[in-house]
Amino acid sequence: MKLNIAFDVFTLRQPFVTAVIRQCVESTLTAERVNVPCEINVMITNDKGIRAINKASRNIDRETDVLSFPMFELEAGTPPEGEKYLDPETGLCPLGDMVISLERAVAQAKEYGHSVRREVGYLTIHSMLHLLGYDHMDEGPQKAAMRAREEKIASSIMGMTR
Repeated sequence: MKLNIAFDVFTLRQPFVTAVIRQCVESTLTAERVNVPCEINVMITNDKGIRAINKASRNIDRETDVLSFPMFELEAGTPPEGEKYLDPETGLCPLGDMVISLERAVAQAKEYGHSVRREVGYLTIHSMLHLLGYDHMDEGPQKAAMRAREEKIASSIMGMTR
């Protein structure tokens, strides 16, 4: 499958991060049976950067670990198919944008007792599922379904389990 990931990196002290993100994007697309060529924009920033984006886009004045901005309103478990999802100029399906605070990922990895690689991977999978129509706005079935998919995809990647 053709895939273009455009990275915008404001802070990157750990060079393995982009490789982990690419692996998790590809694994999520495969797990979700996405067969169209895709494009995803990924910004790696710090807490200050993600806080500014969170405030500007959601009017929430605090940092977070990951933000997702889907291009389409997809239904969870139903991959985009057909020409209507493809950009005529690139021939790719622009799934959307994700923003990851590497600073927050490092802190959470320490807090949860696992590697930064695992935390960045989990945040990437989480964001990809949002781009593909999953949500967790309720504390019930939606959240449970999304968490189950995250864990299944993460466990399919060597070294990504908790």
